Amino acid sequence: MTRYEPAIDLEKIKAIDIHVHIEAGEHGENSLPDDLAEAAAGYFKNGGLQPDLDSVAAFYRERDMAAVVFTVDSATNLGHAPISSAEIAEGAQRNNDVLIPFGSVDPLQGDAAIVLAKRLIEEHGVRGFKFHPTVQGFDPSDTRFYPLFETLQEAGVVALFHTGQTGIGAGMKGGRGLRLGLSNPMLLDGLAADFGELQIIMAHPSVPWQAEAISVATHKHNTWIDLSGWSPKYFPAELVRAAGSFLRKRVLFGSDYPMISPDRWLSEIEQTELKPEALPGILKDNAARLLQLV
Repeated sequence: MTRYEPAIDLEKIKAIDIHVHIEAGEHGENSLPDDLAEAAAGYFKNGGLQPDLDSVAAFYRERDMAAVVFTVDSATNLGHAPISSAEIAEGAQRNNDVLIPFGSVDPLQGDAAIVLAKRLIEEHGVRGFKFHPTVQGFDPSDTRFYPLFETLQEAGVVALFHTGQTGIGAGMKGGRGLRLGLSNPMLLDGLAADFGELQIIMAHPSVPWQAEAISVATHKHNTWIDLSGWSPKYFPAELVRAAGSFLRKRVLFGSDYPMISPDRWLSEIEQTELKPEALPGILKDNAARLLQLV
């Protein structure tokens, strides 16, 4: 086992994509049950693309970009075994010129999630953790999960949360039982208040709660917003204004690849009214600072 250590040349890369999913594991396993994977592919119209980790690395290397890679452990809520975060970290070390690993644990597994989080941090060197409250079926404001977040704060790693609506389960009967309200960014306000050193990313334009996300980010300076998961031409106007002005130091480029490609994102951001002078920070500098690459 080799612990991850980054070897990213910040002078060479053009951008850091903070939000990239590993959908296919090293042993043929998928990140989601088949029915949810098919529904998500239909929602995003990505042709069912599910590249493995080394293919993701090659994709970003060709573009002179780095990428934060992860899966989501939703074993309890979905009854589906996750892709190994340890293997993702090991794959990121193989490709440490372009990849940065985040881990994932299932908060519903209580103490076992904390044990696994510590192992992923200490033995595998992950730089953060991805949470999807809707898919994982947990309320991030519930204090019974606080021991897990205390562990992350003490280790100095990042907590990245899906916020807003999701394409996972979209169009399925009852949305496959998944609850959008668990991904309201206002549920992260108390977490940010109680864990003031924990760096929290609110992923995606938080539709339909964009104003709430901006409010939390304005008030709690340990929170960040990533711009993944939506075509930039559909970004809410208030998000574009905030990203180009008072939140420009805490907004991050993210694509949600393979659901949305970074190529499309970069092309379409030019169709928005984002102030051009904010783009270098959003594309690379803010993430480099957050991930302690500088």
